[in-house]
Amino acid sequence: MLVNGKWTEDWQPVQAKDAKGGFVRQTSSFRNWVTPDGSAGPTGEAGFAAEADRYHLYVAYICPWASRTLIARKLKKLDNVVSVSVVEPELTDQGWRFGNYPGSNTDEVNGAIYLHELYSRADNNFTGRATVPVLWDKKRNTIVNNESADIVRMFNSGFGALADESVDLYPQASRADIDALNARIYPALNNGVYRAGFATTQIAYDEACHGVFAMLDELETRLDNTPFLLGTAFTEADIRLFVTLVRFDAAYHGLFKCNVRSLSQYPNLSTYVKRVLDIAGVRETVNIDHIKKGYYSIKSLNPNSIVPNGPDLSDLGL
Repeated sequence: MLVNGKWTEDWQPVQAKDAKGGFVRQTSSFRNWVTPDGSAGPTGEAGFAAEADRYHLYVAYICPWASRTLIARKLKKLDNVVSVSVVEPELTDQGWRFGNYPGSNTDEVNGAIYLHELYSRADNNFTGRATVPVLWDKKRNTIVNNESADIVRMFNSGFGALADESVDLYPQASRADIDALNARIYPALNNGVYRAGFATTQIAYDEACHGVFAMLDELETRLDNTPFLLGTAFTEADIRLFVTLVRFDAAYHGLFKCNVRSLSQYPNLSTYVKRVLDIAGVRETVNIDHIKKGYYSIKSLNPNSIVPNGPDLSDLGL
C-alpha cells in the first residue's frame, strides 16, 4: 500500500478487520464529480466539466466495481468520449500493473507501470490502497473519482448531451426503490462474497456466507416473473447485481468458499445473467479469463496461483 505517497509494503487483500475478524473495505478517497457545466456534484469540488476526450477510465476486468463503470460507459455510449485502460489480471506485489497480457494494455495517458503511481501523482501524500476504477482528468492531471457508484451516476447524467440521453440508469421515479435495493444487496451479496472469502474467523465466515445465500434465495424469488429487478427497466441496481452474479461460479463459489450452492442451481438468476449479457455492449465488458486469472492470483487465498479448469460457462456464452 501507499503511505504518504510512497509504496511501502506488498499488496494485501485485507487492510482492516472488524472485531469478529471480518473483512472491512477501504473507503474511496477521491469524490469529485463530472457535471455538464462543471459545477460541483454531491461531493467534492467544482471544475470538472463534461468534455469529450478529457477523461480516462482505469479498470480491471476482474473487479466487479470497475465493471460497473464499464457497463455504464457502454450503455450510455460514451466509448468515444471517455477512453479506457485495462490493467493486467494478476495482482502483483505492487498491486495492479499495466502491460500486454491479452485484453490489457499499457498506460498511454500517464506512462505508469503500476496503478499506485497515479494515486501518488494525484496526491503525493496519499495513504491507502490503489484501487480500481479510477476516473482520471487529463486536463488537470488528477484523479476525479475512485468510487464506482459515483462514476456510474456520472456516466448516467454527468456528461449531458455527450452521452445517450435516451438511456436512464437512475430514473427519477425509481430512485427510492433503486437506493433501497442497493442498500440491501451491497452488504449481503456484493460485499458479502468478499466478507466470506477474506474472513479470518469461522464466525465471520459463517455470518457472511449465510447472508450471501439468503440474498440469492430472495433474488431468485424476486426474479420469478420479471426480467429485471424493477420490472422491465434495466437500472443501475441491475448493473450492481449482475457484476457479482457473473463472477459467482467462476470465482466466489470456489475461491471465496461461497459453495452452499452454485449460481447454476438458481434458474431465475441464471436466466437473468443471460438476459443481461444479451444487452448490447454488456458482454464485451466481461472477460472470464481475466476474472479467473485475477482472483486465483490472490496469494493469501491461493499461494500457488493455480487456476482451475472449470467451471463450464458455455451456457452463458463465456
